Amino acid sequence: MRTKRRVKAVGIIPARYGSSRFPGKPLAMIAGKPMIRRVYENAIKAELLDEVYVATDDDRIAAVIREIEGNYIMTDSAIDTGTERVAIAVKNIKADIVLNIQGDEPLAPPELLDNLVNAMIQDEGIPVCTPIVQIEEFRDLEDPNQVRVVIDKHNRALYFTRSVIPYNRDIKDRYEWQKETVYWKHIGIYCFRKEFLIDFVDMPEGILENSEKLEQLRILENGYPILAVKTDYSPVCVDVPEDIDIVEKHLMNQ
Repeated sequence: MRTKRRVKAVGIIPARYGSSRFPGKPLAMIAGKPMIRRVYENAIKAELLDEVYVATDDDRIAAVIREIEGNYIMTDSAIDTGTERVAIAVKNIKADIVLNIQGDEPLAPPELLDNLVNAMIQDEGIPVCTPIVQIEEFRDLEDPNQVRVVIDKHNRALYFTRSVIPYNRDIKDRYEWQKETVYWKHIGIYCFRKEFLIDFVDMPEGILENSEKLEQLRILENGYPILAVKTDYSPVCVDVPEDIDIVEKHLMNQ
């Protein structure tokens, strides 16, 4: 009997120093630790990740990871996107599955990362998967900074958008929409098959991606499926300095 080949999964955390809204964000202190350290320490708790690396363009960020004897890869500061940085960082690493872990989500639970990797192991026909969470609050339904997604009966994404989708035509009061329809919010963590990730970053930007400014639409527009993995985790991202207080309050509650 042939033994099934063991799958190797690697986590990459892209961490760029420059940011228009929050320069040096990966080094921002959260309850006494740099944010990038918190993200890294969360990620290495995931049982299905064989290795975790920080992909950065700045030695100050690398120094934080060196201090805890972690893994890091230096990348060019001119790289445009986090996904491209991940693809370049992992190119020379032996891996089957690559988890792109957002460097500004210090509260992402290791269990969620494991669930994404496991979804890829269980369904070998899926090139990429990503988590979604049910929208509970009305403000998340219409905020253009929150990305909504609709899925089919097999939990494959049909479309991602900054608009409200689906549109309840017969219900005039939008506050009533959530009573009749389940709405899903996208969480920006991606789990790729390595070969697909390398191909993806070389695909040209499509009309949908250019319109919505959502790079995952490039995958759908080229005819590839995205598996949506449901979770109860509601992301708490650090986009601006004011978000640090919110994250620290969550840490205190935990």
